[in-house]
Amino acid sequence: MKNLFLLDMDETLLDFRRTERENFFATFSDFGIPVSDEVFARFHEINDGLWKALERGEVARGEILTKRFELLFEEYRIAAPVETVAQAFFRNYEHICHPYDGAAEFLRTLSSRGKVWIVTNGAAVIQKRHIADAGFAPYLSGVFISEEVGYNKPDVRFARCVEAGIADYKRENAVWLGDSLTSDCTCAERAGIDFVLYAPAGAPEGYAGDAARDYAEALRLFDRM
Repeated sequence: MKNLFLLDMDETLLDFRRTERENFFATFSDFGIPVSDEVFARFHEINDGLWKALERGEVARGEILTKRFELLFEEYRIAAPVETVAQAFFRNYEHICHPYDGAAEFLRTLSSRGKVWIVTNGAAVIQKRHIADAGFAPYLSGVFISEEVGYNKPDVRFARCVEAGIADYKRENAVWLGDSLTSDCTCAERAGIDFVLYAPAGAPEGYAGDAARDYAEALRLFDRM
């Protein structure tokens, strides 16, 4: 029976796309920069690509915060102070948090069955604030944030730090839930533990592993493992 639950945060417990969009429009408005759904969609694409590059070790975390705006501003010929906008955008994340419906109750249920840990590549200051604001803290045994661990998911060293940092860790008792195949699924595989893809829209074509459209389904899958 599973009693050790390793959970991703963004797009698993938190509606990060909604948070990102709200932050983007608010930040651009503050600087008087014209904004549209098209520009945001392109920013999301650029940002996601850079985070995937981070997972592959092709870019440093600190570079992403400014690089994403450098690329966007160049493409759309936006005349604005890149560094200032990037810093404001990053700071604003602390104040915007949208947990998915049922996320806190899901964590409460898991905590009654065992230990719950967050495993995330997000920025430490933002993730800690979001954990508090979302009401998740009472149900967590701890948090592994790549910025503090020193390695990013899906690096096997991140997985090993998680394993070493949890008392009485047994791989057969652990299960990982996350929305990313490149980050969460790969890291779970490298950790040698079971994985469930959190995919409200359905699993992508070609994925043959366990997938949950909602938290109730995730619990049913955990029960069968």
